[in-house]
Amino acid sequence: MVAREPRRRGRRLGGDDGFVTAEAAMVLPVLVLFAMALVWALLAACAQIQCVDAARIGARAAARQDPPGAALAAARRAAPDGAEVKVGREGDHVRVTVSARSPGPGRLGLDLRHEAVALAEETVGVSGG
Repeated sequence: MVAREPRRRGRRLGGDDGFVTAEAAMVLPVLVLFAMALVWALLAACAQIQCVDAARIGARAAARQDPPGAALAAARRAAPDGAEVKVGREGDHVRVTVSARSPGPGRLGLDLRHEAVALAEETVGVSGG
């Protein structure tokens, strides 16, 4: 006669009971951090796009010979909050630089910068000699 192991009803020997909960407890914080990183990257990309748009708007306004204050104001309206806008002229070209800090906790903020250059309209069609 061979001895039989006792049978447990409804449960297998060596089952996985409780492991799914433990695995979920380990993975959930990683998923939350990953989602936060995606949101941070999206905010940084949006701020960079705003810097690009602001520099282009300012360069177009300055190239049209708008008053310097108007070109600066147009660029500031399109720039992210707290951005630094510089408008300058170098020969026949106007140069607008927009610098900003991307949103992010503590040291995770990025320094964003974009520069746009445009040919001043008054110089278009003028020959050099």
